[in-house]
Amino acid sequence: MQRDLFDEEHLLFRETVRAFMAREVVPHHARWEQDGVVPREVWKKAGGLGMFGFSVPEEYGGSGIRDFRYNAVIVEELMRNNATGLGFSLHNDVVAPYLVDLTDDEQRRRWLPGFVSGELITAIAMSEPGAGSDLQGIRTTAIREGDHYVLNGQKTFITNGINADLVIVVAKTDPEAGARGTTLVVVERGMEGFERGRNLDKIGMKAQDTAELFFDNVRVPVANRLGPNDGEGFVQLMDNLPQERLSIAVAAVAAAEGVLEQTIEYCRTRQAFGRSIGSFQNTRFVLAELATETEIARHYVDKCIRALNAGELTAVDAAKAKWWTTEVQTKVIDRCLQLHGGYGYMTEYPVAKAWMDSRVQTIYGGTTEIMKEIIGRSFGF
Repeated sequence: MQRDLFDEEHLLFRETVRAFMAREVVPHHARWEQDGVVPREVWKKAGGLGMFGFSVPEEYGGSGIRDFRYNAVIVEELMRNNATGLGFSLHNDVVAPYLVDLTDDEQRRRWLPGFVSGELITAIAMSEPGAGSDLQGIRTTAIREGDHYVLNGQKTFITNGINADLVIVVAKTDPEAGARGTTLVVVERGMEGFERGRNLDKIGMKAQDTAELFFDNVRVPVANRLGPNDGEGFVQLMDNLPQERLSIAVAAVAAAEGVLEQTIEYCRTRQAFGRSIGSFQNTRFVLAELATETEIARHYVDKCIRALNAGELTAVDAAKAKWWTTEVQTKVIDRCLQLHGGYGYMTEYPVAKAWMDSRVQTIYGGTTEIMKEIIGRSFGF
């Protein structure tokens, strides 16, 4: 079916992103995989092309456009190129709403111009060694002392953790108040007591810097709190998680589509028993199933993008998109690897890298099980 999500300006923007990927990313990504991190210069080049902060007001260097279709273009082009090392979607899709909607004018002047230019790389620190999906179980504290919070705790699995200049930290300002005691504070590079641990050795997404973060009596100015009051952090997180989960769904479908296209071409040219493997009924049936599920996922995600732009995307809608598309992604890529035979197990083949990179998709941003729980609770049982 013809896809009708994008207008002409989005298609022109895609050409810009695609050219950037071909010039600045694809030739170098294998080296970044070995290094475990993407150079900061790449972020600045992307910022120079207007790839960050679409919703940031023009006075701070952004476009002032609230249109998630631009975000989707970037995510799709990254995934189509297996460029999983660049944490652009975390910066654009996850962090941006916090820095645009929850900041005051002084904070915007400090942070948003660098956010847009790529000079300030961002992260958000939710997960802890003992608290992943259960955000109410976090133990990091930010205790008020005059005009500062004293921040203590540890975070893990933090995307952009090595490169990040600004980290939104989820902390308890009132440890006895449960969810109502959660506050978001922004920790900046160079604050005394803020240390980065190791760049974590992951199964996939090798070029993406994913780190442990440590906070030892870090004095964070109250002026770095997001929102006007303490205790609003949990609600702020719940308000913004649907967009994060939609971003993951966009990536999942784009990755599945990309690998499926590569596999169809492989099946067309790969010979076995004197003919192409695509001529075997089993191959055709497998590809038919995968193509059908991927296209169904695509249409639901596009509908969710429209709903987000209209301010109508619910937490349940996003949960459905997140769990279904990521499960489709892992299934599609696994079956495509099988069709590649032994070559699919070789890391020089894109399908092998995609297989390793995809595994985390059903885990971060809320596991499949948590997504189903969100949906199930909506029934009111």
